[in-house]
Amino acid sequence: MKALVYTGPETLDYREVPDPAAAGDALIRVAHVGICGSDMHAWLGHDDRRPAPLILGHEAAGTVIEGPGQGSRVTVNPLVTCGSCRDCLAGRENLCPDRQIISMPPREGAFAELLAMPARNLVTIPDHVPTEKAALAEPIACGWHAVRLAARALHDPVDGAACLVMGGGAIGLGAALVLKAQGAGRVILGETSAPRRAIAAAEGFETFDPLSDPAPQGVDLVIDGVGIAPTRAMASAAVRPGGVVVHIGLGSAEGGLDIRRMTLQEVTFIGTYTYTPADFRDTAQAIYDGRLGPLGWPEIRPLADGARAFAEIRQGRAAAPKIILTP
Repeated sequence: MKALVYTGPETLDYREVPDPAAAGDALIRVAHVGICGSDMHAWLGHDDRRPAPLILGHEAAGTVIEGPGQGSRVTVNPLVTCGSCRDCLAGRENLCPDRQIISMPPREGAFAELLAMPARNLVTIPDHVPTEKAALAEPIACGWHAVRLAARALHDPVDGAACLVMGGGAIGLGAALVLKAQGAGRVILGETSAPRRAIAAAEGFETFDPLSDPAPQGVDLVIDGVGIAPTRAMASAAVRPGGVVVHIGLGSAEGGLDIRRMTLQEVTFIGTYTYTPADFRDTAQAIYDGRLGPLGWPEIRPLADGARAFAEIRQGRAAAPKIILTP
């Protein structure tokens, strides 16, 4: 099969590789696969968990061509867990100590024509939903999980809450769409890219440029979909006393969080990682039902042009919140 292989920092090679061994799993012909921020970190050589050579990509949808569910169109939950540990049995599979995710050894990713996955990780796509929309289930599920945990921690319901989302990529925009679908009273999105702000505004959100505009203050909930020192500092300052900050982004590890203010103002800080299988299924169903809007903002490109797409994202020339590749 053809695959886009990460071979070293800022290097991707589109080449022939062996087909994956299904070994009882479903073999999927990939139709669409998104580029995630974690793929960018790996491509830049910043992720020791993803050593070269490796096939990256974990936001996938396609058709099962062999094995369980043959003939079905599916979207892929890329997180494979043991199913028997304390966390798995408690419905917190994303915390499984033996968790694996495709695009990280020992599991190759989905920037390829074919992908092998356990049948339990697949969610069927109804006929009326195109695979490029179904492939958004993975990034949006991160926001769905974050909003679910925030709702549990907030003093008042999400319905009616004033919310700030940092980042207008797929993670941030997806979280904003989830908040909107769940009735948040006000959703403000901070993004430095003017084209991305325009996309968020077209979805009905208030927007501002964190580099030049004052950030809102006194919000009930902040979701940081970027995860760098400046966005953590902005979240710390924007949240009201007794409010909640949810941290999804993994941009950098240090700086920005105002621990003193969070302590004195009794602010709840929640770190979130991926999603549970239930979150993933609920997100997929929300997409299928149209509750998250038309989802027309990704840009679709051929997998063969993946190296160029990575370079354009790195250079800040990619306006779309998500680039999706098609083998």
